[in-house]
Amino acid sequence: MKRVVVGLSGGVDSSVAAYLLQQQGYEVIGLFMKNWHDDSVTISNECPWLEDSNDALLVAEKLGIPFQTVDLSVEYQEKIVDYMFNEYEKGRTPNPDVLCNREIKFEVFMKIALSLGADYVATGHYCQKSEIKVNGETVYQLKAGADTNKDQSYFLCQLSQEQLAKSLFPIGELTKPEVREIAAQMELITAEKKDSQGLCFIGKVRLPEFLQQKLQPKDGIIIQIDKNDPVYSAENHVGLSVEADLKSAARKIPYTPQMGKIVGKHQGAHYFTIGQRKGLNVGGTTDPLFIIATNVETNTIYTGLSSQHPGLFKKALRIEKEEVHWIRKDLALANGGTMEVMARIRYRQPLQRATLHQFENEMYADFNEPQSAITEGQFAAWYLGDELVGSGVIS
Repeated sequence: MKRVVVGLSGGVDSSVAAYLLQQQGYEVIGLFMKNWHDDSVTISNECPWLEDSNDALLVAEKLGIPFQTVDLSVEYQEKIVDYMFNEYEKGRTPNPDVLCNREIKFEVFMKIALSLGADYVATGHYCQKSEIKVNGETVYQLKAGADTNKDQSYFLCQLSQEQLAKSLFPIGELTKPEVREIAAQMELITAEKKDSQGLCFIGKVRLPEFLQQKLQPKDGIIIQIDKNDPVYSAENHVGLSVEADLKSAARKIPYTPQMGKIVGKHQGAHYFTIGQRKGLNVGGTTDPLFIIATNVETNTIYTGLSSQHPGLFKKALRIEKEEVHWIRKDLALANGGTMEVMARIRYRQPLQRATLHQFENEMYADFNEPQSAITEGQFAAWYLGDELVGSGVIS
């Protein structure tokens, strides 16, 4: 009988994952990860991790499986929280959920599970795993969840073959309503529980307030750039190499305050991200203002009117060579190689047609259609069919 440790989060998805594994004849152990306990930054005085760990315990009791809580808050602080502060300070926008999976759930947590004699670790992610043979070797595939509305493969875009080999995703072929239905039939306490929002395991935290603990507020100006500014006029790319052309398409536009007009003030450029429209507190405009760029050195935010402002769109993005990650190492591009893929630059974004170009020091993703709010520090993930084959940090 194979032993599986399930990351019981206190939600419906991991509860049903544990039940299904039990039905399949695995020996199941429930483990709750406590990743955060600085209550000074949660939104309300309710303590979300306590409530969640109680729900996880009740599910384990109902299923008759062993249960324990592991405190990973030290590792979480180092690997996720400190990284987030650093990234925001540099004016980048990190994705803590992707990192949490790579560094905590499928790394620290997995090591604990394996030390308990587990053969596998299971989570309640909506994604699927399969395996194929390549040159006689077993290769693991990470595939989209059957429920396209809930597919969470993007959050696992940084996993390795070693991590996938030891992972199980029991609800990957189910839809969310089917999962809730099973939980209701089993009378699990989590059957009707709302999906958790907010940072992976931190619970209900308001991001700006969270960031303000480390990143001090400092007054700066908000500049509005006109959509007809000459900086957006098409450049002449005749005679440029493919690499130079992509570099130009992916580059940051060098905005200066002189290019626009001052429309407001802010409390710190590092609290804001490209594509954001809420929280600017600038009134009197015909359309909403969107952030098109931030500069943490000069503490300036640049905005444009409406979601169609040309400053929001780019046709290509760049990933530094050491930030390119292939789940399918056998498909990795060599210098000069290209690959047609479907890609996304954020969770739930519909997949977009793109071509990957690998050069000596960097990779570019060249999209068929210009993409809105390509954001430094976020992850781009690329697919062949329904299989996620690689990803990288946008630079």
